[in-house]
Amino acid sequence: MVQATPLLLVLFLALGAQGLTVKKCKLTGHWQNDLGSNMTIYEVKENGDFTGKYITAVAVSPLKIVESPLLGSQQLPYRSQPTFGFTVHWNFSDSISVFTGQCFVDEVGKEILKTMWLLRLHSKKLADDWKAT
Repeated sequence: MVQATPLLLVLFLALGAQGLTVKKCKLTGHWQNDLGSNMTIYEVKENGDFTGKYITAVAVSPLKIVESPLLGSQQLPYRSQPTFGFTVHWNFSDSISVFTGQCFVDEVGKEILKTMWLLRLHSKKLADDWKAT
């Protein structure tokens, strides 16, 4: 019985460890932010690249807001809570936004994206550069 004890302990630890598996946060899918903007990320390729679409719920443009393409990359190797970045080329204004962030899984298993972004408007002259970003 003494020799069987270490084997049972190892078996118990191996089986118990399966319940401790960290859920991976996947960027692929539909996302909505707290302001109502919607983003869809298509397949994340093996090299981390991805494409998708973004429609903002807020804009200062007088033009009709329309869906805009996004192009991005996820940190490799695939981690359980990866960092990523993407660019949105707005189809309704002459501006581009870049986003960087991380995908988290909270304590109840919900996937959450935390991002920061920067918008660059087109500037007609160098003197106006300061107000374009």
